[in-house]
Amino acid sequence: MPIKVFNPTTSSRRFLSQLDFSELTKKSPEKRLLQSKSGTGGRNNHGCITSRFRGGGHKRQYRLIDFRRDKKNVPGKIIALEYDPNRTSHIALVAYADGDKRYIIAPVGLKTGDSIISSDTADIQVGNALPLNKIPPGTTIHNVEMKPNEGGKLARSAGSMIQLVGFEGGYAQLRMPSGEIRIVSDKCCATIGQVGNLE
Repeated sequence: MPIKVFNPTTSSRRFLSQLDFSELTKKSPEKRLLQSKSGTGGRNNHGCITSRFRGGGHKRQYRLIDFRRDKKNVPGKIIALEYDPNRTSHIALVAYADGDKRYIIAPVGLKTGDSIISSDTADIQVGNALPLNKIPPGTTIHNVEMKPNEGGKLARSAGSMIQLVGFEGGYAQLRMPSGEIRIVSDKCCATIGQVGNLE
């Protein structure tokens, strides 16, 4: 995604640059997948400030993301790529064959019109979700569960990815972005590919 650089019309714009959202295909979110999000302003349940210098900011609505990928063996089609103000990565709107719609984290290379599926027998292609024991070692993955059926917890921010190193005794060895090797159950689910919005 290209980066826009602004002319120095004011002192604050002199060194300003931001992403050009030309890759995104939809501006308004899916209303059924929105939830209200209230800010605390750093106050607790008594109204006392417990975290200073909080508050202000643009009003945001939370997009309900499918981290669990628990709609098994139902093919889905990517119908839009969207901006999410609550995270660094972009999100993709998936329309499943049974009429359901869900948001997922958009990986690199996923385009509008692509088909994805969550299944034990799915192909090793970007956007598909499989258990770790069905993924060959050396594959790049993201949105990895720490416990089976818990939902993806690891590698969800923009540009992050985990490499599947190997298997031993019912556990999968994962090379984290930090270089650390972590082991999780090989029954945990993961999504193929690297999280998008690399810039």
